[in-house]
Amino acid sequence: MGLAATEPISARRVADVLTGSGHRSADHPYIDSPLLLSGPDATRNLADAVHYLCELHGPFPGVIDIAARRTEGAPHDWLHAAAECFTAERTWLTSLVVAAGPLPSTPGQAESEAALSAQRHALDMLAQSDRLGCAIGAALALLLDWRRIHTVLTIAARRFGVDPKPLTTPDVAAIHAFANETSAGGRALARAIAFGAEQLFLQHHGLWSLLEAREAARREL
Repeated sequence: MGLAATEPISARRVADVLTGSGHRSADHPYIDSPLLLSGPDATRNLADAVHYLCELHGPFPGVIDIAARRTEGAPHDWLHAAAECFTAERTWLTSLVVAAGPLPSTPGQAESEAALSAQRHALDMLAQSDRLGCAIGAALALLLDWRRIHTVLTIAARRFGVDPKPLTTPDVAAIHAFANETSAGGRALARAIAFGAEQLFLQHHGLWSLLEAREAARREL
């Protein structure tokens, strides 16, 4: 969502990060790759993605929950409602992991686990940062990015015999409206929101790179 030129630079910075960071899940080539979605090994590759996404976002409390707990007033109410919606996504994701079966055997598993652990740590640091806006920004980026991730999970659900689930988290317009309103709370807060969002996107982009590398390693066996 674009912002008028008369709006504060800080608010425009938040909008720019949320709409065009270049590191969103949708910006990674693997998320649209036939190797993941439709190729002969797609079932295994989707299982890999489901397991790793659950490792990042299956535990409770997650990024959105923590952001909600650390805010007050209207921002708390909005984030709390979003967290409730994401709880349904978390439950569905767990059911996909069960249906997918064991994590696919992949060369370099120890290195993969170390990379995933570093990503989990990075998300925890964002959610619990003393700069409150970091958690808010990470939560907003997760809600936006999850819309693209949800489409992959829907494809996985059909492969694993699990009923697809409609996405009930806030829509794009609502997310941007909340981001715009919240970032008007001051330049420092807006900078923290932009930073948190950017870092969440980077972690997700790194996850898809990791999954792509794992797919290549299995293919080379």
